[in-house]
Amino acid sequence: MNRLSHVHVVGAGLAGLAAATALAARGLRVTVYEAGPAAGGRARSYLDRELGVVIDNGNHLLLSGNRAAMAYLARIGARDPLVGPKQPIFPFVELPSGRRWTVAPNTGRIPWWVLVPSRRVPGARLSEYLALRRLIHARPGDTVAALLAAGELARRLLEPLAIAALNTMPEGADATLLGAVVAQTLAAGGAACRPLVAREGLSESFVHPARDFLVSHRGELRTGARLTSLETASGRVTALRFAGGDIALAPDEAVVLAVPAAVAPTLLPGIIAPDAFEAIVNLHYRVTAQLPGDAGFIGIIGGTAEWLFARPHALSVTISAANRVVDRDAEYLARTVWSEIAAAAGLSAAMPAWRVVKERRATFAATAAQNARRPGPRTLLANLVLAGDWTATGLPATIEGAIRSGDRAAAFLLDPDAAPQTGPNPA
Repeated sequence: MNRLSHVHVVGAGLAGLAAATALAARGLRVTVYEAGPAAGGRARSYLDRELGVVIDNGNHLLLSGNRAAMAYLARIGARDPLVGPKQPIFPFVELPSGRRWTVAPNTGRIPWWVLVPSRRVPGARLSEYLALRRLIHARPGDTVAALLAAGELARRLLEPLAIAALNTMPEGADATLLGAVVAQTLAAGGAACRPLVAREGLSESFVHPARDFLVSHRGELRTGARLTSLETASGRVTALRFAGGDIALAPDEAVVLAVPAAVAPTLLPGIIAPDAFEAIVNLHYRVTAQLPGDAGFIGIIGGTAEWLFARPHALSVTISAANRVVDRDAEYLARTVWSEIAAAAGLSAAMPAWRVVKERRATFAATAAQNARRPGPRTLLANLVLAGDWTATGLPATIEGAIRSGDRAAAFLLDPDAAPQTGPNPA
């Protein structure tokens, strides 16, 4: 590939923004194209006009050990973007009993916290914690459920963690993906496990600073620009065809295709990509309330939703692996979940104004079969690489995985021989 002068990034989710800012930081001119009206993809905030408050389109909990995400925030100059407790704490409530506890790993790598009853999962035997080692050393084809020992650790911590991280039920979820998460966080010590959320909103933390960074580095973000096809010749992309016109590419220009997994095959026929998906349902209630404890969130055991978050002007919950409920009536879901929220947060008020947001293809189904379909960044087109949380990052479809994919795509363009290539054969 000739020395690059200009890179076109198609898709302004976090994968695309990560690639764009990494390339811009190296002095390349970058243009980002987003089909929708705003950047951020599944990690953005917006004003919900019916609720009258700013909400995130999905609830995302990061951990201090998410190295790619932390490096991205530092790169774009995001100022004080995340908040969370000073110590790694994970509060839980069990319904309908109302029993509460907090999992509190110690900050060092030696996990002495499992010996302290007040820090560990109540009722869990010490032998159950060996499941963490089995997950880290999981083999392709192992499911999460098969590697979890029956007991309270699985029911009260690891299963909720797996559902949230993989967006797939443990019975079918690929254990190697959860093992990668455990290795990066719990196994790395409590210092890597401090929970963090966006201070104001996802756009304010992850998107707007990236946009400003691009502008300050000769870059550009174009919204409302939907790519309809790629024009190719001699093994290269020669033009991008948008609904509003074509953009020709010079020999020293390249493309990062950072569109969703369901869209990529329509633009790049023959590509091997995940083709089974899981939904996520988020519910937002316009109420300002403090949750018990200092974490700002609560894990819910035995409820419809797994996690409850207190945001500046709303209580928000996430139902992951939501294919099982996504077709339920929105008001039915809102009333069912509100009763759980009221119990978890100690509220007695009637249900406030609410909003249900359903994402039917939120992530690829994190099964072994789908994980095997995730491609690396390289394609058969010499000047086109792939990015997205659905590509072969070794992680599930999370913010960390999306940003890692963008970083890898940028690294491949900058030095194809040095960048890793994993996943199925390129198409």
